[in-house]
Amino acid sequence: MKYSFPNIRHMRVLLEAADSGSVSVAAQRCNLSQPAATQAIKKLETQFNTSLLTGRRKRITLSVCGALFSVRARVAMHHLNEGAEAALRVAGNKTRSRSTFALSTTSAQLRSLMSLANTGSFSVSARTLKRSQPTIHRTARNLEAVAGVPFFVASSSGVRLTPAAEAFVKGAKLAWSELQQAKQEINVELGQGSSTFVLGSLPLARTLIVPKAIHAMVSTIDGVQIQVVEGRYAELLRSLREGEIDCMIGALRHPAPADDVTQEMLFSDSLSIIAHSNHPLAGKPNLCLEDTLSYPWMAPPRDTPAGQYLFDTLRIQDRPQTPVRAVSSSMAILRGVLAEGNYVSIVSRHQIQIDEEFGSIARLDIPLEGHTREIGLTYRSCWRPTKTQEKFIQYLRKFSSPAFQE
Repeated sequence: MKYSFPNIRHMRVLLEAADSGSVSVAAQRCNLSQPAATQAIKKLETQFNTSLLTGRRKRITLSVCGALFSVRARVAMHHLNEGAEAALRVAGNKTRSRSTFALSTTSAQLRSLMSLANTGSFSVSARTLKRSQPTIHRTARNLEAVAGVPFFVASSSGVRLTPAAEAFVKGAKLAWSELQQAKQEINVELGQGSSTFVLGSLPLARTLIVPKAIHAMVSTIDGVQIQVVEGRYAELLRSLREGEIDCMIGALRHPAPADDVTQEMLFSDSLSIIAHSNHPLAGKPNLCLEDTLSYPWMAPPRDTPAGQYLFDTLRIQDRPQTPVRAVSSSMAILRGVLAEGNYVSIVSRHQIQIDEEFGSIARLDIPLEGHTREIGLTYRSCWRPTKTQEKFIQYLRKFSSPAFQE
């Protein structure tokens, strides 16, 4: 991912001008000449392809696009300051000012830091950012000097971030996410460009909810692009908390996984033990778990809700000889394995709804207790979606309602 970060000092000049109503006052507060302050604002306006300030008599005010940018820029600056404070606290540096640290960083340094966090390599980051490796290395070391604490440690595979750098990069990524949203809002206001929604999707929601929501969104709003990221819960949660995805949909966790995320329940779902429709047990009444133990099991990972129920509640691993022969969270692999032989598994009823309708998967008549789980959305508590993003959230809610679950 190539991060595009506006100049931090230019953003500060704009915000000071908006607060004071004067470019000259903003210049004084930022220790710049008035021509330099004016040039800083013009560069921001060029980057966002619109006027951000407008003159009214002797006082300047924010334009419509400027107001959109200002809200996001203030939140972005807050995230950078919070990241800087966390980095200094982790490193035990009590002499460095967080605001001085954050304001002294350059867009090039932030781009390099975020790229190194993702790639773990100076050479890969250099190719990603289309810069020379010595340039990326020098930029990263300059950022360390600005922070006053170590940020990078050489490793056998390249470079890894110190805990202080990890704390700061989270703030930088959240700031970048806010500024991306500002650009999208401005593009919508100008009637140009496209809007995006990056959704982290756990297996259950991929079958019906997400496809229906995507189709409804694309059919009603021009220029929108929905990006669906699949992965394990822990990976998606980290990407969510760092601003790389906007929202997650899937099984909720109790208690909530972190203080900075909010969970919204959409509906309750239940688990079923399943097999291929041609399985010897398919269609037989009054079965019990023991009836399945002579057949090979395709189990979900233990750290998933279905896996927790199978291993922690049904205690399948404590049987004299465990029937589990394969483990995967992939529905594509599960469908393929069930079609190959007399395998058994356990999944969400919602997840196999279409397969049941097509007659390729059958629910076995085995009663389960205490297996209801909550399905819903997880998003950052501080997240403020754009109007377009909020529209997609509404579609996810709509197609999760009981009327669309039947």
